[in-house]
Amino acid sequence: MNKNSVLLLRFAGMFGVVGAILGAHMAGSGSYAFRPVHAHILVVGWLSLFAWAVYYKVFPTAEGIVTKVHVWSAIIGSVGLTVGMWLYMVKPFELPEAITLICYIGGGVALLASFIAFFLLTLFYREKK
Repeated sequence: MNKNSVLLLRFAGMFGVVGAILGAHMAGSGSYAFRPVHAHILVVGWLSLFAWAVYYKVFPTAEGIVTKVHVWSAIIGSVGLTVGMWLYMVKPFELPEAITLICYIGGGVALLASFIAFFLLTLFYREKK
């Protein structure tokens, strides 16, 4: 069993459920306030994490620092970006804008790091022995 694949797959499933619930809420309420959050949950949360889970299953990758950085920055970045976006755009709580912006940008930076790490993994792919 590939631990990275399973971990990413479980988080992808979680994002899929949350994205579907948000979509159902928007359809039922007639309010599209969550549209950008919903889109990012499904694209960076469900789709990207699922694609990376498949990658680790199809291409058994040697467990190294870049792999660990990729997996954890993908998870932290997906959660951070979407929660930060929700806090910043929807404003469900009366938090200082600086706090919500830090969450939003921090999540985005972590997600960007995961995409860079993934690109490096594909460039220097070594099959697990």
